[in-house]
Amino acid sequence: QNHLLQLLALTAMEPPSDFTADSVRNEKVKVLHSLHTPGPKSVVRGQYGRGFVEGLEVPGYRGEEGVASDSMTETFVAAKLYVDNWRWADTPFYVRMGKRLARRETTIAIQVKRAPHPPFEDAAAEGLRPNVLLIHVQPNEGVSLAIGAKVPGQGMTIRTVHMDFLYGGAFREGLPEAYERLILDAMLGDATLFTRSDEIEEQWALVDAIVSFWQRDRPSFPNYASGTWGPAASDELLHRDGRSWRRH
Repeated sequence: QNHLLQLLALTAMEPPSDFTADSVRNEKVKVLHSLHTPGPKSVVRGQYGRGFVEGLEVPGYRGEEGVASDSMTETFVAAKLYVDNWRWADTPFYVRMGKRLARRETTIAIQVKRAPHPPFEDAAAEGLRPNVLLIHVQPNEGVSLAIGAKVPGQGMTIRTVHMDFLYGGAFREGLPEAYERLILDAMLGDATLFTRSDEIEEQWALVDAIVSFWQRDRPSFPNYASGTWGPAASDELLHRDGRSWRRH
């Protein structure tokens, strides 16, 4: 409800007229208000079972202390969302988040649409892939650009290469902790990074609509092992569109 939809709003928002709190938050609200409510086939939920994390065996969610043995609480969600506005019409936003996954990280991947007639399509169709902008939020903050480059030598062979920028490698100054920045902003009266009430209402309107159709059936939990990337249905969600989740 909060972090995932905030990242989506920041990615899809229009440039604000300035960086005052109201200008930034107004643009985020516009995105959240434009989110199309997904149908049941466009959302996958999950709950982790037993598995291995960093070589150690860990219990399933229902085996955790204080959790009911028949708990139906979700620990994973994946969804295909649409922002119904002029810029993002018919552009799918694939999102997923969960607990006890293969790795702890937050990444935004923006895949550039292929040109209708790439000049190298015939000669390098096998290695020619769309360009991708990667925004690494955590744990290693930075930006990467995945582009197609010609392999040196005769012939036309294209291979994807990465241009990387990491804050930790470029600057000597240590990055402030998340709440360190928020506490300072609160003291200064800067509300830019804080969610406004209408943002929260728009977020919950979408989440409540999803939960309402989840309540009609009882899923088979657990449906993914700890240390994996979630239930198989989340992969099928993208495979139906001829796509797949990114792997690092």
